[in-house]
Amino acid sequence: MYARFEAEIEQLNERVLERAGERPTAGLLMTHSGVGPITALATDVFLGDPKRFRDGTLASYIGIIPRENSSGGRQRLGGLTKQGHPLLRFLWCEAAAHAVRRDPELRQFYRRKLVQKGLGKARVAAARKLGIRLWIMLRDQIDYQEFCRRGQMQQRSGAACAGMPGPR
Repeated sequence: MYARFEAEIEQLNERVLERAGERPTAGLLMTHSGVGPITALATDVFLGDPKRFRDGTLASYIGIIPRENSSGGRQRLGGLTKQGHPLLRFLWCEAAAHAVRRDPELRQFYRRKLVQKGLGKARVAAARKLGIRLWIMLRDQIDYQEFCRRGQMQQRSGAACAGMPGPR
């Protein structure tokens, strides 16, 4: 019985890899460390046209930002809103766990959040950062190497931000 399930799982993995290979944007996303064919395909399919999101709205759409209940000049932040697609949120969290091992900048961000906020919030923060990176790669149709090159150029110029390069 175990061998039969293994064979079925292998067939499904091959089909997902085949489908991801058919979509050029999923291929771009797979160049990021930690992002495999399932995460790339799900991100490409569920986000659709990346130009419909502004910088901050993507995390809200996925439901990976804190709930806010503010009144009278006092800001109260709660747990995650979880209003987006639960599978994509899960896949980004899993991919971020792998990406922090291989990407030095993401690892540094994760460790800083780990000290500041704790394990659970650090994982979600890394997943949110990974998701925004994937969105930028989709929006600009670039691979991971080009994404890193642009980030280094912005850091040297002092204009580093998550959005489009250029004047703020």
